[in-house]
Amino acid sequence: MRLRIDLAYDGTDFHGWAAQPGLRTVQGELTAALATVLRVPAGELQVVCAGRTDAGVHARGQVAHLDLPDDHAAAGDELGRLARRVNGVLAPDLRVHRVTVAPEGFDARFGALWRRYAYRIADAPEVVDPLVRRHVLTWPRPLDLGLMNTASGYLTGLHDFASFCKQREGATTIRTLLELSWSRDESGVAVGLVRADAFCHSMVRALVGCLVAVGEGRRSPAWAREILEAQQRDPAVAVLHAHGLTLEEVAYPPDAELAARVERTSAKRERL
Repeated sequence: MRLRIDLAYDGTDFHGWAAQPGLRTVQGELTAALATVLRVPAGELQVVCAGRTDAGVHARGQVAHLDLPDDHAAAGDELGRLARRVNGVLAPDLRVHRVTVAPEGFDARFGALWRRYAYRIADAPEVVDPLVRRHVLTWPRPLDLGLMNTASGYLTGLHDFASFCKQREGATTIRTLLELSWSRDESGVAVGLVRADAFCHSMVRALVGCLVAVGEGRRSPAWAREILEAQQRDPAVAVLHAHGLTLEEVAYPPDAELAARVERTSAKRERL
């Protein structure tokens, strides 16, 4: 039996999602709590997430899956209480919203159609709110969101994002960036919405770093296109702080299309 787990966390005190010896991680804490509640060794549980967030990155809409034997006690009536029981073990900065039996073919990672992140920046003294400092970046200079949106237009679509990714051996940097846009919320905070089929390591924060340079007027919007086309990291592009970034939502296809989606996205993307 495969379970779907919807969860959220404040990433401030976590060393990212992936379990690491001696470090507090989301995967490590969640696995330990599930093992306690389900009364199984933690080593027998593998929790797979939709997107492995870096240290300090938050999530409101993270999705994970967990495989259990069909006859496990979590089945039936127990499943309805599993989220509450797990939350009773977890610290307050990590919450399970719901646990459900996953449909046939569901895979939290490879079944996703897209992931949507938001990056929040308070770029004026009057919009800096100490109460949200853990997930909003305070920036010392005002940003022109019009310029940032113009630059964003050069980056959307199917591209090789090597200029914005930390390279990993054997991993492709080709992604489809479905949305990249900037607006202000009701408090005046600048919010960048970034949606793609998948992201490579540090990609969102590097994209934001590039666009902030444009928004400050230090670079022209066309500079974003030049960086993209270079297909190599440029030290002029800063990777912005993790705490301004939040995983907001993960989307999946209808149940009947899950298996086909997993098969497609499990295959390695070919280079352009």
